[in-house]
Amino acid sequence: MWDQWWLWVGAGIILLIVEIFAPGFIFLGFGIGAFVVGVILAFGGGVLSSLPVALLVFAVCSLIAWFVMRKLAGERKGQIKIWDTDINDD
Repeated sequence: MWDQWWLWVGAGIILLIVEIFAPGFIFLGFGIGAFVVGVILAFGGGVLSSLPVALLVFAVCSLIAWFVMRKLAGERKGQIKIWDTDINDD
């Protein structure tokens, strides 16, 4: 069952939908990782010959996607507002 490409793509779509309701770029990385595994299985399934290899590719792609998304859309320098004074300091 793990070697069916459409299951991985379907899981990717579900994870992207979950990301809409729980933003934070966590499920987005997992969704992209699932899509990559699905595409690899669709076009060259012999590369992912066993479940541990497929899970390893999924984990590595998810981690890379998470780092890229955090770099592109994450917290920027100077984005945090630091207050030097308090409204009650008079």
